[in-house]
Amino acid sequence: MMRTHLTSTLETAVIGSTVELCGWVAKRRDHGGVVFIDLRDAGGVVQVVVDPSKVVGVDPHLIRSEFVLRVVGVVKDRPEGTIKSDTANGAIEVAVDSVEILAACDALPIPVDQEVAADESLRLKYRYLDLRGRRLQGNLRLRARVNHLLRQAFDEREFVEVETPLLIASTPEGARDFVVPSRLTPGSFYALPQSPQLFKQLLMVGGLDRYFQIARCLRDEDPRADRQFEFTQLDMEMSFVDSDDVMDLVGEIVASVIRDVTQESAGNPGRMTWADAMATYGTEKPDLRFDLPISDVTSVFSATEFRAFQADSVGALRIPESGELARARLDSLIERAQSLGAPGLVWIRVREGSLIDSPVAKFLSEEEKSALLAKTNAQPGDLILLAAGSLAMTSEVLGVIRKEFCVVTKDLGLQTVWVTDFPLFEGLDDQGNPISSHHPFTAPHPDDLDLFMHAEGEDLLSVRSQAYDLVVNGWELGSGSVRIHSREIQERVFSLLGISPDLAHARFGFLLEAFRYGAPPHAGFAFGIDRLVALLAGEDNIREVIAFPKTQSGADPLTNAPSLLEGSQLKSLGLSLAAKKKESRS
Repeated sequence: MMRTHLTSTLETAVIGSTVELCGWVAKRRDHGGVVFIDLRDAGGVVQVVVDPSKVVGVDPHLIRSEFVLRVVGVVKDRPEGTIKSDTANGAIEVAVDSVEILAACDALPIPVDQEVAADESLRLKYRYLDLRGRRLQGNLRLRARVNHLLRQAFDEREFVEVETPLLIASTPEGARDFVVPSRLTPGSFYALPQSPQLFKQLLMVGGLDRYFQIARCLRDEDPRADRQFEFTQLDMEMSFVDSDDVMDLVGEIVASVIRDVTQESAGNPGRMTWADAMATYGTEKPDLRFDLPISDVTSVFSATEFRAFQADSVGALRIPESGELARARLDSLIERAQSLGAPGLVWIRVREGSLIDSPVAKFLSEEEKSALLAKTNAQPGDLILLAAGSLAMTSEVLGVIRKEFCVVTKDLGLQTVWVTDFPLFEGLDDQGNPISSHHPFTAPHPDDLDLFMHAEGEDLLSVRSQAYDLVVNGWELGSGSVRIHSREIQERVFSLLGISPDLAHARFGFLLEAFRYGAPPHAGFAFGIDRLVALLAGEDNIREVIAFPKTQSGADPLTNAPSLLEGSQLKSLGLSLAAKKKESRS
């Protein structure tokens, strides 16, 4: 071994003992000949003192930042007045007897010190330097800890870890597939898995009973700040269970991970239906770290003469102690509502004595004013914002406006909630076919099964599913559902989605065939490891918890991926590139 200690273990070393350390030069200070070096390794930092008159090896004045050193020296107490009680190893230093330069370092293209911001594209290009900083080091070690805790938790509950294939047939699940050409079967392609969904269902048909996997998944999605083309998820499935069983187990495990990492209390997530989440918070991903519920005040204006409120739905948002909000800010909120498709946004300032101040006050009856204040529990000094239109539109608009007033501090911790009973379908496509809210393998709600089997068109949008999402601080951490295990119901879903029997057989014939041979009731869940670690680390961007992430556009500045293939490679795969069309000149 080239070293006897990591810097993190030096506190156990006896004062006066000799130690051997290896690491990088984090800082270097020359004080009248004696050189002080902050030596950094995977464990932390320690000050080493190099006296040129006593050291064996190299001239310490040649040492520069990020040189890689091996030092041998004696652990000593720091002199009085130089002790740093607020840092690890702040009470000791190592008096160096010999120093060896293991590797020199050129001028750095980016700062290793995370306190100094660097352009993100440069950080990704020189990721190996970026990784030396304490922030990313800590995040990756946290990630490893989370993976360990998850594996331990599922192992203790008798789950079997199974690796599912990476080269599969294309079975579209919503996003576009990444495809891999087959060299041995020219013209044919594999797809990389968007999730292990169908294979884990087949494992249940195979009688495995309880499965889990920390799975790598790939989706060719349009760029988004919180998405990566490749990501990691905790994937699980169980036989002979219902949605409550899965939510109880997953909630218990996630809460235990949060407690272990944060050392703070964390109970199992609460629950609310999708309909309640939309009506109360205007989103299916409610952030429960702040309140501000939306009130349905449609009944208040059921007989109103004010035309703007003669709508299917009128929603109200009471903002406490915001009655004196500047008119410019109110105008910007109105513009925000209009950008979301609303005709406008009505504001009302609540005054003393149940009086209101608003451009629409003269159009409202006294009964409507009183009922509105009572319904929203408004107090003098409050601000009420109202939107009218369809229920979906008012919920979305007020949900977005609600976030404009959120004040969240990190000491509020992680607030988790299950959102249940999603619609099975989220709308109709151009051909009038319903669109799956989650994926086409989600079972309809048992109370809506008759409606599902016989409804057509927009009536299908009233069918609920047995899907459930785990939401943490307004982020969808993961999603799951009770699966379809009946061939008849699965074929009905495919038919409704506009998938012909021939196409269903071509894409999913193996699943339909499996359902002929005794498929057990089963349900499962999957959640993003990247997002969970980001939440636990207090990071807003998942790229900060991934060792080698892509840019938002899917590029890798480090390796210059994606890259062009040589002509010989294309030929061996039976591929050729289409010629680019030349632009016509006018």
